[in-house]
Amino acid sequence: MIRNPDQRCRPLKLTAALVAGTLALTPVLTTPAQAFLFGGGGRIVYDPQNHAENILSAARALEQINNQIAQIQNQAQMLMSDALNLASLPHSSLAPLQDAIGQTQRLMADAQSLAFDVASIETAFAQDYGAAAAEGDFDTMIAGARDRWETSVAGFEDALRVQADAVGNIEGARTQMDALTRESQGAVGALQVAQAGNQLLALQSTQIADLTAAIAAQNRAEALEGPRIATAEAQGRENLARFLDYGGGYSPGTVRFFGD
Repeated sequence: MIRNPDQRCRPLKLTAALVAGTLALTPVLTTPAQAFLFGGGGRIVYDPQNHAENILSAARALEQINNQIAQIQNQAQMLMSDALNLASLPHSSLAPLQDAIGQTQRLMADAQSLAFDVASIETAFAQDYGAAAAEGDFDTMIAGARDRWETSVAGFEDALRVQADAVGNIEGARTQMDALTRESQGAVGALQVAQAGNQLLALQSTQIADLTAAIAAQNRAEALEGPRIATAEAQGRENLARFLDYGGGYSPGTVRFFGD
């Protein structure tokens, strides 16, 4: 019985399609096995074992490709992480912190009468305080006492100005602290975290500088007032001694009455 030619060619077409699919899944095979062999009479013989080996080899090749793709993806992720770690912090508090410190330094430099300078302080104390205050005439001592009083008053005024500046910087410090805290919490890399931490330390250093300046100005005012009081006491004793100085004292002499 003769079969329909289309029906006889249908298995051949199906076999060719399977071969093409297998070759597509196995682009590189070192020793490809032949799942289909030619038997006697030119007939194609299907070898299930060779076909299974071909499929297994294709699966292994596909697994290697997937592993390589995963490695490439991991390397790309590592590069992206490195880039984020090297990203710089977009916020900087350096300029406002430097301005705050500069304002405090200007106030300290504008100290009235006696500046924060060792040489000028030594000169002033040698000329206007201690034993030097008891020298000269009465008008000179009065003028020196007034100068020392004005210096003490100016010292307390300077202390109040520095303290007011330190208190005024608190609001700015709070604003910078909030901004740096937000930046550190939203940091995308190690560099941004480190920069935010460094700026927070700089902010703390600015506050310490304000506190140091306020304490120094207050101590300066008290240090000026103490010597002024001590010098006033020494000057008072000198004035009393001069007032009680009767010269050579009483010496008896001859007294003549009227009519003698």
